[in-house]
Amino acid sequence: MFAKLDHVGLVAYTIEEARKILGNQLGLDLDEARSNWPDGSYFAPEQTYNYFFNVGEAETAVEVLIPASDATSGTARFLAKNGPGLHHMCFAARDVSAEVTRLRAEGMREIDLGNTADGRQTAAFFHPTSVGGVLTEIVPLRD
Repeated sequence: MFAKLDHVGLVAYTIEEARKILGNQLGLDLDEARSNWPDGSYFAPEQTYNYFFNVGEAETAVEVLIPASDATSGTARFLAKNGPGLHHMCFAARDVSAEVTRLRAEGMREIDLGNTADGRQTAAFFHPTSVGGVLTEIVPLRD
């Protein structure tokens, strides 16, 4: 069972563009520590620089994905095809592996991006075609 909605992922061309809308217009606070400001937290499998904006009491976040300039990843192709906007939703779970097993049993198709070198399941992604059209991520519940 999911513990909560962890974050919603948006894709954008630049962090400046996203910060203008999310920070200046909507009033969300950029989580500079989690975002590794100003460089962004690099996510190698998708060749993106990720930034996090806190919603309210920071129980939920908005993650902004900026593809690297030379990226050929799924995120870069998504941005080129669709432009900026909703990219994925992410749920937090107490046991990611158990949730992955449950969702696979429900017929959802996993995208293999989220295991560590030692094989531990730290995050999981499910293909939009098996989750009603939205890329879905599962991450561990943060304390």
